Amino acid sequence: QVQLVESGGGLVQAGGSLRLSCAASGRTFSGYAAGWFRQAPGKEREFAAAISGRGVSTFYADSVKGRFTISRDNAKNTMYLQMNSLKPEDTAVYYCAVSRQPFTTAHDMTIGSPDDDWGQGTQVTVSS
Repeated sequence: QVQLVESGGGLVQAGGSLRLSCAASGRTFSGYAAGWFRQAPGKEREFAAAISGRGVSTFYADSVKGRFTISRDNAKNTMYLQMNSLKPEDTAVYYCAVSRQPFTTAHDMTIGSPDDDWGQGTQVTVSS
């Protein structure tokens, strides 16, 4: 399995930006689809963005499309989520996940399988 550590969360005003990072260690990170999910207080975890193993394909939830950008640097074993134009409703704990299957697509990652490897999460709070 791969160990994942998220960072970059914090408190930001509405309209501001944050960049989350997900650092991977352990097994090979390159070539495996990965994604970002979030869970707000009292709500179920939801999909935010996903990226294919080589970073060619991306997929976004409608709620973040046009504001968030997912990317990855396989040489650094790191995935990123650039979040712009943040809204109070973006407040949540953000988790990164990496598929354990080599042929998973970015779209497949929207499921948020418990069989994937998951990080511990980083808190993002957007004030109005």
